[in-house]
Amino acid sequence: MKARQSATLPIVTFASLSLLTGTVSAAGFALIEQSTSSMGSAYAGSAAGTGDATTIYFNPAGMTELEGAEAVFGLHIVQPSTKFSDDGSSGPGGAPLGSNRGGDAGVTGLVPNFYYSRGLTPELKFGLGINAPFGLSTEYDKGWIGRYHAIESHMQSVNINPSLAWQASEQLSVGAGISLQYLSVELTNAIDQAALCSKLASDMGAPFTNCAGIPTTNDGYANVSGTSWGWGANLGLLYRIGNATRIGAAWRSSIKHELEGDAEFDGIHPVLGGAGFFTNTDASAEVELPATLSVSGYHQLNSRWALLGDVTWTQWSSFDELRIEYDAGSQGPTVQREEWEDSMRYAIGIHFRHSDQMLLRAGLALDQTPIPSAELRTPRIPGNDRTWLTVGMNYSISPQLSLDVGYAHLFVKDSGIANDNGAGATLKGGFESQTDILSGQLNWRF
Repeated sequence: MKARQSATLPIVTFASLSLLTGTVSAAGFALIEQSTSSMGSAYAGSAAGTGDATTIYFNPAGMTELEGAEAVFGLHIVQPSTKFSDDGSSGPGGAPLGSNRGGDAGVTGLVPNFYYSRGLTPELKFGLGINAPFGLSTEYDKGWIGRYHAIESHMQSVNINPSLAWQASEQLSVGAGISLQYLSVELTNAIDQAALCSKLASDMGAPFTNCAGIPTTNDGYANVSGTSWGWGANLGLLYRIGNATRIGAAWRSSIKHELEGDAEFDGIHPVLGGAGFFTNTDASAEVELPATLSVSGYHQLNSRWALLGDVTWTQWSSFDELRIEYDAGSQGPTVQREEWEDSMRYAIGIHFRHSDQMLLRAGLALDQTPIPSAELRTPRIPGNDRTWLTVGMNYSISPQLSLDVGYAHLFVKDSGIANDNGAGATLKGGFESQTDILSGQLNWRF
């Protein structure tokens, strides 16, 4: 019990991932905003070749569809909204936790990405992608009802992905790459010191007999931060059926991270601090970010219209638990049960060639949550099933320069929560969420 309270903060330490200052906008804590051109059609058809260098992320084999050298600079503005409504949250013994519902926990974020591709030979292409495939950022009021579960959750992710593509025949191309990935996390929450001390006194007696001296309003605060480097691989196949149809398949491996950082505590009462609880110390955790498999199709119906589709599987079952280890202090390791499930994403999209200079796009996607129940949902990751509606456009400024813009609205299913933090505080209620994304991308061919 004591370990769970001391680590309420890092319970989802490295599950509450965010890219730079953005928020989760795909299932779990994945970020799919890696291409403005693909966003216009809800990322349908992405593994069948995006038509620009952003294919490096979705399927490196698609680089064989590109001519010459190309650099792509993209930026996504992500505006989330997440609001909590209480339905009987309580502290130990049913004590009330106040009426502050935390405000809007959504944090506006900027998600950049960069891609570069060039031919080495007529059949062999090289590409480099730099992006952020996982991320989350949420901020609640410091004194809100769920402060013992989470206050702030921030994380940065950078993925460096060099790759090669080879055109094996007129019909078949193959691609492969490696990913070098950096993660940086910082999370905070409050500590109910009076309740924890009373529990320790009941379990252990001395030196916790002076718990009456801790006011019930005397919260402590915890901050955990950590960083890690990990690596993985990705493979892709692209098959052409005539001149009008492409089918692609792309796989990304899981990436294991061994995060190391600090656990820092503030406002700790001497009764607890003197017994070695909540001592500033080094902390570490291991997490496996999920593998993905995508199958996409692209079909040119006629000179103006094209139809796109995509199915993506994400192996979120790799996120079964999170174990936090502390180098010092009386608190033992924390093991938080997650038990996430694999999830699916389905997308369809259309392209309409308005003119030689302008291509219009639209799309629809259904994105399943991997969180199996209200008991396993946390305020750090309060998401649920999402429906994407998207529109976009490509405009050719010159033969060398073009611009993509895109907009997406995410309808997020209302999500319930009934999460016990392990120290007697239960957060019970629901979240209403939605997200708007505005994206721009500059494509330079040379």
